[in-house]
Amino acid sequence: MRHPETATRDSQSRSGLPHSAAVMLDRLRTQRPAVHCITNTVAQNFTANFLLAAGCVPSMTLSSEEIAAFVERAQALLINLGTFDRERREATEIAVETATRGNLPWVLDPVFIDRSPARADFARQLVTRGPRAVRLNRTEFSALAGNEPTPAALAAFARDNKTVVGLSGETDLVADGARLSTIANGHLLMAKVTGMGCAASALVAACLAIEADAWRATAAALLMLGVAGELAAAQAKGPASFAIALIDTMHSLDGPTLLARARVT
Repeated sequence: MRHPETATRDSQSRSGLPHSAAVMLDRLRTQRPAVHCITNTVAQNFTANFLLAAGCVPSMTLSSEEIAAFVERAQALLINLGTFDRERREATEIAVETATRGNLPWVLDPVFIDRSPARADFARQLVTRGPRAVRLNRTEFSALAGNEPTPAALAAFARDNKTVVGLSGETDLVADGARLSTIANGHLLMAKVTGMGCAASALVAACLAIEADAWRATAAALLMLGVAGELAAAQAKGPASFAIALIDTMHSLDGPTLLARARVT
């Protein structure tokens, strides 16, 4: 059982997340962090536009001749395994090495590792190289960690790998081994648009660029996306219009709206 003082500090930390997210949203717009993304071919355009709407500066090059230079000039890095081809694997090796050398925060998004042993093996290798956060869904966590995604399993994985786990789903969970937050914002239409998880991971990377507390940064990003998803769904007629509305909503999202709509425990 946790000491009562520890439980109180955890509760206060969680209750402050909406305010932290509102502050981070303003900082994204003023600081405009550069985020380099190695991501799905099907998600590149959506991810880039979503980051632009959030106030960030995305870049997407995969060229082995120039990716190191792009990562060196970025403030955060996203590694998404959705397209697992030779070019992206080579680019990932260079990008992670460059990020490590420059102490640059980076996010691992191990897409579909439950469907490919080779992809899962590569993801496990990457976890050992110090991602500041791992953003994934429940099936991907089970494949990566070998456990069901219970709060205890998330905490153990985060603690053992010195990272933050951002678990997306009907309810999002964010764990760093000591703290756990539950975010209940979002909408069912978010599961109907390809690249939604990629955008989530990119926004986590953007928040890591401006916030040293990786747990707060990860939770803030997922809260921003969840609230934007709710607002976009109210305008949408279906998945196609929802994707457009989400980018518009992210562009206009503000701190007071985040505070008013946040459902965080």
